[in-house]
Amino acid sequence: MEKKLKPLMFVGTGSDVGKSIITAGFCRILKQDGYRPAPFKAQNMSLNSYATPEGLEIGRAQAVQAEAAGIACRSEMNPVLLKPTGDQHSQVVLNGRPIGNQSAKTYFLETDRDYLFNQAMKAWHYLNGKYHPMVMEGAGSISELNLRDKDITNMRIARETGAATFLVADIDRGGVFASVYGSVMLLPPEERDLIAGIIINKFRGDMSLFDEGRKIMEEITGKPVVGVIPYFHNIRIEDEDAVPLALKRHHPVQGKINVAVVLFPRMANFTDFSLLEQISRVNLYFTHDISAIREADMVILPGSKNTIDDLLYLKSTGMADELVKAAQNGKPLYGICGGYQMMGTEIHDPDGVEGKVRSVKGLEILPVTTTLTGEKITRQRRFAYREGKALTNSGYEIHMGETVLSGGKPVAWFEDGTHDGCLLNEHCWGSYLHGIFDNREVVEQILKTVSPGFSEPIPDYLAFKEEQYDKLATHIREHVDMDQFYRLITHENQGQ
Repeated sequence: MEKKLKPLMFVGTGSDVGKSIITAGFCRILKQDGYRPAPFKAQNMSLNSYATPEGLEIGRAQAVQAEAAGIACRSEMNPVLLKPTGDQHSQVVLNGRPIGNQSAKTYFLETDRDYLFNQAMKAWHYLNGKYHPMVMEGAGSISELNLRDKDITNMRIARETGAATFLVADIDRGGVFASVYGSVMLLPPEERDLIAGIIINKFRGDMSLFDEGRKIMEEITGKPVVGVIPYFHNIRIEDEDAVPLALKRHHPVQGKINVAVVLFPRMANFTDFSLLEQISRVNLYFTHDISAIREADMVILPGSKNTIDDLLYLKSTGMADELVKAAQNGKPLYGICGGYQMMGTEIHDPDGVEGKVRSVKGLEILPVTTTLTGEKITRQRRFAYREGKALTNSGYEIHMGETVLSGGKPVAWFEDGTHDGCLLNEHCWGSYLHGIFDNREVVEQILKTVSPGFSEPIPDYLAFKEEQYDKLATHIREHVDMDQFYRLITHENQGQ
């Protein structure tokens, strides 16, 4: 008989400690062990989002976790999503649909937090009625005392759901004893009791050297250390947000096909290029350096949460002139979503969707004009690429704007006869389709524009991701006491 498991939750001592990846790993472990888990994060802040099958928007991390669990993602898995539009403002997405832009001050001090919490719990109960167990992720640190009464995503969720809660700490950044001890001891007693165990993440070196540290941590916190997980480099799981970009390559490499992704201040969906990173002959790097763009064999303009501001940034830094020159010289140049809009002749914002600028000239590379609108389009797509007939490729749209072509050809064709994008020639096109570079047909074609004799096999990205989830699950199993973990999350009266 299947054990009756408690909901479980992974919270952190801070941001970027690895909660999202660990949550994904346990979703895969529970799936492998015969359960039907589902991920949940009440509130996420990210520019990396995803369109669900029903055409709603959630944080990319929850889509990845659902994929690891082997289920389709749903908006209920991330009922509140904040998408920063500037240093102090964010678009608020509730239950998969945008409800407006707010400043951080307004959101935290004036928004009805109980309403948002109730919306989150409504989503949680829906999922909890269909899946077992719920695998939840917190946000940032659990011990931000000034925000405790505004919490709708950390220990308030744990209290409401009775979740077995595991505190994740990043030992690589230092101060792990202070961060773990402080995080636990700053909780009120009723929340401290919910902490079932501690997971030390990103360990480097000889594991035995932490044996004494493990004992000390258990003594000072009164909580078991259920696992010490080593830092890994050979498992590729899509990152939640742009924090890990600092660890990625930023310069061309001699002897490789150098693909430069232009780094905007408000770049969105940087995971659009994950498949390109898996190809040995390709050096994909993110840059805002003009010389690094000039030396690239191919340039990609990614998505943006604020297309006009990022376009003005390109113009103010001189990158716009370099991109125009690259296109004129026949260097392969492609744009995705906001990057596609920038490549056009003009962008109009009559209703002030993005800000005070009502109209701006684009890079004038593609014969298209964009008008930004208040309605956000979010949908998954199957498509035929360029002149192809078969709907063998997939991607998704997340954008606020309508783009009209005055020349060129479509990049993608859909089942209903509609189309997307503008193809000027094989070296230059733009598309609204996020995930277009996850398709072998597309990647092979663009690489052959640089290297006509290119013949390296392109990985099946879906199969590759499945392999990575299994590798992650194995890695966690090897370094977590799984017997202890299951004891901590199993109801005393099993099967009831």
